[in-house]
Parts: sequence; C-alpha cells; structure tokens
Amino acid sequence: MTGMIRVLLADDQSMVREALATLLGLEEDIEVVAQVARGDEVVAAVLEHRPDVALLDIEMPGMTGIEAAAQLRGAAPGVKVVIVTTFGRPGYLRRAMESGAEAFLVKDAPAAQLADAVRLVLKGQRVIDPSLAAAALAEGADPLTAREREVLNAAADGSVNAEIACRLLLSEGTVRNYLSTAIQKTGARNRAEAVRIAREKGWL
Repeated sequence: MTGMIRVLLADDQSMVREALATLLGLEEDIEVVAQVARGDEVVAAVLEHRPDVALLDIEMPGMTGIEAAAQLRGAAPGVKVVIVTTFGRPGYLRRAMESGAEAFLVKDAPAAQLADAVRLVLKGQRVIDPSLAAAALAEGADPLTAREREVLNAAADGSVNAEIACRLLLSEGTVRNYLSTAIQKTGARNRAEAVRIAREKGWL
C-alpha cells in the first residue's frame, strides 16, 4: 500500500468520533476523509468519499455498524471494515465477523493499536481484541435463529404478541412460539429477561 490510507469514521457520539479522527490524523500515513453519525449514512458516505477503511461503531441510530458492514460487503466490497465499540460482547464479535468485518476492537484500546489495525486489514489480515476472542470461544455460538432474534427485538419495547405479529406479518401463534423458544434458549424466565440476556451477550 502506497500513499495515504483513506478512512471513514462512523460513530453517533461526536466527542468520541472527533477524538478518534484527531488521533488517527496524527499518523503520517492516515487521513480521515469523512465522518458520519448514523449507521444508515455509512454506505452513501463510502460511495461518495471512497475510503480504504471504514471504522464503524456498533450502536448507532438508523442502523447498527454490523448491519452497515453487511451492506458494505455488497455495495463496496473493496472497503475494509473495522468495528470499534464500547461494547466488547462476544456475540457482537461473532456477528461482526459474519457481516464481513476484518477487525474488532474496543474503544479503550491504545490509539496505536487502532492505527495498526487500519494498516493490517489493508494487508489482508484480521485484527481481533485477544481478550474478546477468548471470551467468544468460551461463550459458544449464538443459539438464536435470525427469526427468533427478529421477534425478540420486536418484543423489546413491550409490544404484545398481536402487535408483533402485525408488524412482522406473522400469526400470533407463531410469535408466541418464537418467543417461547428464545426464552428457553436464553435461560430466561420471561421475554423481558430474554431480551436483557441476549443484549448482554451481543446476540441482539
């Protein structure tokens, strides 16, 4: 790789985003060419500014960084994705890798480690926070199916089965079955606890 490495930053916390931009801007070979505060702005910004690497937070309005990474895989497959998050949850790591991310770091990692990750992914390497990788292996795979996650997510705001069924175009019986299975898989006592457990593990 020759010349400047072009980077896009996506984070809804402006202070964090600007701090990352400042730190990366101190590197002689890295240039931050765009910043966005929403997940659903990532693809358009990437297509406009053509970065080499997109640094994405996970929890953003509009769309998560993991969902944005999956969209980039189709819209701009040449762009490398680095997930940088406050939430070092094993389930997030698995989903980020499945979405096509090349690196996964927590925000309290040293700035030099982030800059190195940007360089390494352009060389075709994967960079994963070692403590998080160990935790993901110990945690095991996400037991929820995509549909169970969708229904559990829909229940997170307290919606009743009829409302969830209408929103997801399912029958109430089907919604009830998915929720029952999700509660059982998470070891929860009720749907609210199932949502909490799944979020803590990074499955939602």
